[in-house]
Amino acid sequence: MQIITDETKKEIKAHGSHTFPLLVSYEKITAYDSGSFLWHWHPEIEMTLITSGEMLYRINHQEYHVKKGDALFCNANALHAGTMYHEQDCTYISVTFDSRLLSGFEGSLIHRKYVKPLVNDLSLSSFCFNGSAPWHSAITAAIQHIALYDEEKADAYELAILMELYTILETLHLHMHPARKLSTSDMLNYDRIRTILLYVENNYNRELTLHDIAGQIHVCKNECCRIFKSYMHQSLFEFILEFRIEKSIGFLMNGSYSVSEISQLSGFNDSNYFSRAFKKQKGCSPLQYRKKMKTQG
Repeated sequence: MQIITDETKKEIKAHGSHTFPLLVSYEKITAYDSGSFLWHWHPEIEMTLITSGEMLYRINHQEYHVKKGDALFCNANALHAGTMYHEQDCTYISVTFDSRLLSGFEGSLIHRKYVKPLVNDLSLSSFCFNGSAPWHSAITAAIQHIALYDEEKADAYELAILMELYTILETLHLHMHPARKLSTSDMLNYDRIRTILLYVENNYNRELTLHDIAGQIHVCKNECCRIFKSYMHQSLFEFILEFRIEKSIGFLMNGSYSVSEISQLSGFNDSNYFSRAFKKQKGCSPLQYRKKMKTQG
């Protein structure tokens, strides 16, 4: 399984309904191909509560090592990805909702004073609630209550959920402040990284050169590498290699392709190099991985 996105890496899955745009989902990291979900984004806010295990969760340029009891705030339109930590499983509850659920209507006092400043603040793309401050417990309790109300669906459960969402909004407003405001260059560089990710998504199966990638964001090759590593905490070509390996999983599990064909479909010119890179990243050869996944399935 992988998260399905469109050509801009926006997640396609509906988060609730048009009349009540909120989705509660119960996830486990091992349900995703190779124990990780790829970079994606959506216009909704996402609150995550870790219920067992540990994982590495990345939101824009931040990486969080989260464990049972921790919660995460992922702002609207923030890029995020997650992966297993030390090969262990991790289960978590995700509450994804459209901020308009809280606004009532655009231009309302709630929208102008609380919702809009939050979702439009690029310096507040994420936050981890790990118990290091007493107020963190209000967030984790609210997520638990929302999940319970959604599961039981008692009379007026939607109103109960809204009350918890307003508790979250109030708590974030009172306590969550950015360490620093994003500069104009920060905002420009986030746009550049989105452009790079989109270009890799659309062209991973063909030759990717640094010259071509840098040309997409109109900077020199050295500056392109510097920007990407500064914000994503890995080199551009480490990301491309990781991305291609993740994409190869789908072809591998299809069962009708040879390793040589999979390497070509995933953007590798050399099947031996593909096999070595796959083993280094996944701990086993492509064919061993296919066999292991089929046995588990």
